[in-house]
Amino acid sequence: MTIYDISEKAGVSIATVSRVLNGSSNVSGKTRQKVLDVIEKYEYTPNAFARGLGLNTMKTIGIMCADSSDLYLAKAIYYIERKLRAGGYDSILCCTGYNLETKISSMNLLITKKVDGIILVGSNFIYENDKDNKYIHDAAMQVPVMLLNAALDSPNVFSILSDDYASTYEATLQMIASGITDILYFYNSRTYSGKKRLSAFLDAMRGQGLANEDILTLLYRGSHEDISAMAKQLTAFSQSGGVFHGIIASDDYLALGAIKYARENGLRIPEELSVLGHNNSMLATCCDPELTSVDDNLELLCNQLTHALMEVLSGNEVPQKTVFSGKIIKRGTTR
Repeated sequence: MTIYDISEKAGVSIATVSRVLNGSSNVSGKTRQKVLDVIEKYEYTPNAFARGLGLNTMKTIGIMCADSSDLYLAKAIYYIERKLRAGGYDSILCCTGYNLETKISSMNLLITKKVDGIILVGSNFIYENDKDNKYIHDAAMQVPVMLLNAALDSPNVFSILSDDYASTYEATLQMIASGITDILYFYNSRTYSGKKRLSAFLDAMRGQGLANEDILTLLYRGSHEDISAMAKQLTAFSQSGGVFHGIIASDDYLALGAIKYARENGLRIPEELSVLGHNNSMLATCCDPELTSVDDNLELLCNQLTHALMEVLSGNEVPQKTVFSGKIIKRGTTR
């Protein structure tokens, strides 16, 4: 018996069950009794995050990320942990890598630690085949699960994300408006977020009347730290006949690879090659010229996610999905 089962049998939302467990006054007497009757009938014992039945919260949140060496993920963890500490919560961090079995194992570990909730940092935890998302659905039957920059339609799962489609679409149109139509989309991810960005680029290019065969994309499969390998792949692509005067990269690492490619091949930036990145990380101001990049408002996303989690744990209703807009920070690598 889980909090999800109680909500189903009582015919109320998970948030309502949580309010009853937390002793919130924001529940009608009739509804409260209905929930308590189900709890008594099935002899439900709440896990450690329930407050209202005399049990103390563990005041601990589980955080999962694939790779804490990634600047975007590391910064997100920093913002999230800072906000959790301010709210009186500790955290347990699991760096899972990208293998599904390791993610499942880490999720199960956090559940056994009786955490109050679980935060999944990054979009690589969501799979196209929903059977692979079962580990998230199952965890959400026991504790709230928060997704940063990804979305999954499931009870007790809450998504806070940036509109990657809109920001990438706008970035593509801006580069086209600068006079460049032979743009290469350089990407390294097929995650939820990665697919949104790729789809936006393709739609924007098609919207300008370009046929599929005239739209250039290049997938990089190497390490996000190997800037030289990125530059070499771009050189090989160019030497094989690829012609482009603009590069839109799915993250700032790849954009640095594009800048290195330009330097090695004697191309002037932005006169002969425009480069635009994504995430507006510290890398954007560590190159010359400084990098134009899409800013996802990461700090805002993380603060909102943490606030939403605390609201859920307090038994309050929050939207299952909240979307924020990104913005393009123009610097010296674009016209």
